[in-house]
Amino acid sequence: MAFFLETLIGGLMSGMLYSLIALGFVLIFKASGVFNFAQGAMVLFAALAMARFSEWIPQGLGIESKVLGNLLAFAAAMLVMVIVAWLIEKLVLGKLVNQEGITLLMATLGITYFLDGFGQTLFGSQIYKIDVGLPKDPIFLLEGVFQGGILVSQEDLYAAVIAAALVAALSLFFQKTATGRALRAVADDHQAAQSIGIPLSRVWVIVWSVAGFVALVAGIIWGSKLGVQFSLSVLALKGLPVVILGGLTSVPGAIIGGLILGMGEKLSEVFLGPMIGGGIEIWFGYVLALLFLLVRPQGLFGEKIIDRV
Repeated sequence: MAFFLETLIGGLMSGMLYSLIALGFVLIFKASGVFNFAQGAMVLFAALAMARFSEWIPQGLGIESKVLGNLLAFAAAMLVMVIVAWLIEKLVLGKLVNQEGITLLMATLGITYFLDGFGQTLFGSQIYKIDVGLPKDPIFLLEGVFQGGILVSQEDLYAAVIAAALVAALSLFFQKTATGRALRAVADDHQAAQSIGIPLSRVWVIVWSVAGFVALVAGIIWGSKLGVQFSLSVLALKGLPVVILGGLTSVPGAIIGGLILGMGEKLSEVFLGPMIGGGIEIWFGYVLALLFLLVRPQGLFGEKIIDRV
């Protein structure tokens, strides 16, 4: 039972990080109707910016405090992501208002490859590290209940708490603030939102900036765990099966979908992997998403669209 709980808790913690990445997909889709295939590239680009600024800023300013250096690097990386969001709206999305969904999808694919290439040009193509002080040593929980206790990674635990807090804050932002309501109004009907005075360009800059912030936090967490390398953009695509499970328009769905995927991956890899050869974590989420597409294509909490003719 202790080993099962270790695996389950590890899956839940990974699932919160998947939820954080999936939230970027959901935010942009809700506000603009665009399926942002570039979210993985944004995670990588933001992580590269944080890693390089955390080196350059202390060296350039002679700062010895790691905390101050990381705070300045975070602010600089966030500024870069806001500029990226503004450029995406001005140069791409602003020119494609009310276009077909496939046109917008292809636009985000172009943004993906541009960010991948420009990130290498601007920040380099080596493997970089991010050190924000997350503890690396594991801890043992419930030692009085189970012999030897339950082994939990402190780094994963802190990362899951940060991800959960951010997901909760963004959910409240969408539901309770005037800006959040404006974003949802734009998501429902672009033309109707414009007719009541909601500026599409400003809303899209805001939502892409929020998605950039989410990508930055996710990039910092994954970069701290694995190092900043170009496989991060592929890892971030784990958000795709999460949004298919939970629903493209549902913030709670992103959370539940991430937890389901995290638990399913870990449990299947540990308990089924030895019997069928391992490697289940690589494809489990996509097979599960495929099954959902066959049975419930709108996801667990997504809106079912019915066209009447």
